[in-house]
Amino acid sequence: MIDTLYIESAVAEHPRVSAIRQRFPEARVIPCERYGEVFNPKAQNFRLQKQKPALIMAHKHQKFVLPAPPGYGIGGERNYYFSHMLNCLYDCRYCFLQGMYQSANYVLFVNYEDFQQQIRDICLESPEEAIYFFSGYDCDSLAFEPVTGFADAFLPVFAELPNAWLELRTKSTQIRGLLNRPALPRCVVAFSLSPDSLAGKVEAKAPSLIKRIEAAAKLQQHGWQIGLRFDPLIYQHDYQEQYRQLFSQVFSVIDAEALHSVSLGVFRLPEHFFKKMHKLYPEERLFASPLESASGMVSYKAELEQAMMKDCGELLLQYIPQERFFQCRL
Repeated sequence: MIDTLYIESAVAEHPRVSAIRQRFPEARVIPCERYGEVFNPKAQNFRLQKQKPALIMAHKHQKFVLPAPPGYGIGGERNYYFSHMLNCLYDCRYCFLQGMYQSANYVLFVNYEDFQQQIRDICLESPEEAIYFFSGYDCDSLAFEPVTGFADAFLPVFAELPNAWLELRTKSTQIRGLLNRPALPRCVVAFSLSPDSLAGKVEAKAPSLIKRIEAAAKLQQHGWQIGLRFDPLIYQHDYQEQYRQLFSQVFSVIDAEALHSVSLGVFRLPEHFFKKMHKLYPEERLFASPLESASGMVSYKAELEQAMMKDCGELLLQYIPQERFFQCRL
């Protein structure tokens, strides 16, 4: 899976680095001083690297936890995100990461304790206020769990913070660790879902829709809070029927009454990200959709975006109550 490990000299003896090296004993090991030497140079071929990414293990020095963008949330007033990892195992054509980063290699920040301390500090500043932390912004929260042990390390911290909520955003079926421990009441495992016909075309390397639904159902039965993220909505000429079938399939398995939250969001990207992604995949039909640029963002034409949100929202509300429905408008 991983045949090259880049390791910052500052973390060469870190216990997490040692454990990962043992997991990949045949991997080539290349030392570096700072991960940016490998990750940031221009003229890298993201598309080629994505075929066999390397893993870069590094120390993050600042900005461990950041305010979430406006419009990103599931009902809380205080929303933050943190990224223990950069880049994702999957290869979704709509993912903004391929427009943001020069490299397709994975970066793992192994100094989890610094993230955890800043999370504690934020919670202690407002002990009476619910504070939401989102972990799947720059990576998939669970896809690399067998290697990183991320959830296993962070869930005990959140269990000790009575005002902290954690969202684990994922397309992964790596849920064994969650099933082997008691459910954490203030943790939401949020699955990103797309119609099966779309997922097969634009969500390369990700588990199938049915596998994700089955994973969500298992966790729900085990007592975990489940969220559903239909984001981004992707246009097809028969999108109403595609999403009608998707919602019917999902809610034939998932207990709608027990859900924590459901959100919708349309395909939307900063214009400079979109241009870079289009250059990487000029033949991708997704980028030939009825898109337009406005205020530095690329999305569907305003009337189409509004129609998709309205139509899909009405379909969803046949299954869930209004108070659990959130529209993501980044």
